[in-house]
Amino acid sequence: MPMKTTLNLSDSLLADAKALAARQRTTLTRVIEEGLQLRLRAQQSAVKSARVRLPVFRGKGGLVAGVDPLSNKSLLQAIEDDDA
Repeated sequence: MPMKTTLNLSDSLLADAKALAARQRTTLTRVIEEGLQLRLRAQQSAVKSARVRLPVFRGKGGLVAGVDPLSNKSLLQAIEDDDA
């Protein structure tokens, strides 16, 4: 069931919204509802797109023998050896 409420809108915004409603042959209420629905959907889309799923390599292989994955020094040495 629709609920009645009071909104405080600037005069220019209200005039623009009424003009849009008249051009679209709809009600001011409908224009406001559509605008609010668009804003809420955009917010939900932004939240969903903020979640990033990182790819996971599931192939064979791994570190070169002798490289300690817990040692920065070992990893840097392996990178330097690879560049040479």
